[in-house]
Parts: sequence; structure tokens; C-alpha cells
Amino acid sequence: MRIDVAVTGGEAELRSLHDWLRRDPGTRHGAQVELVRAEPSPGHMGVLTDVLQLITDNAWSAASFALALSTWRQTRPHGRRITVRRGDLTVDIDGGDEELRRLIDALERPAAPEPEREPEPHRQGGGEGR
Repeated sequence: MRIDVAVTGGEAELRSLHDWLRRDPGTRHGAQVELVRAEPSPGHMGVLTDVLQLITDNAWSAASFALALSTWRQTRPHGRRITVRRGDLTVDIDGGDEELRRLIDALERPAAPEPEREPEPHRQGGGEGR
């Protein structure tokens, strides 16, 4: 599962969260955490923004991840908004236990399946004879 995490406050805050998650035993054990450039939102031509990208495995715990985010946020001098995206799902964390419960519930649900592609039409004629 791929999860993107953005945070207000600029690159320094994002790097701080990146370092925090890489040191967190629960996150480190079940996810690969990297700084990446996110694509602009559809319809926007703005500058690319930096995000954290987590690639999780079966040992990953949504509750442990949410707790790590909340704990990091509490260490900051100004509350930072954290935006977590998985596919078309987005959860913003501004503070409060209810937001953390929403995040955990959302991340523990199975991801929506990729839309199926329609089969390409078979070409008639012009092929090799049998």
C-alpha cells in the first residue's frame, strides 16, 4: 500500500517528520519512508510539492503510524496540519483524537480496487492467414 503524507510548515517540517518516522520502531518495521515530489493536483499547474511516501507491508500497523504522527505533531511549537492520502482517500489531522480514529479506520479499510480497463478491440483482417 502506498501512502503520501504532507505537512504544513515547509521543507524543514517535512524533513523533521521524515526523520521521526524513520526512527519510530513501528513505522520503520512495517514501511519504507522516503521524501518524494508529489504530482500537482489535477487541473493545477503549480509547483510540485514535497511529500513523504510510505510503502507499507503486511507487518505495518495503521494505529502505530497514527500514534507516531500525533506524537510528532505534539513536539512542534505550532500545531501542523498533516494530510494523509491513500489513493482517492484524504484525511487531514489538525489535532484531536477523533481525527486519529478516522485516519486509523480509513487506513485499515482495504484500498479501492483499480478500475478495470476495457479490453482492446481485436483487429479484423490484415493478419497472417492460417
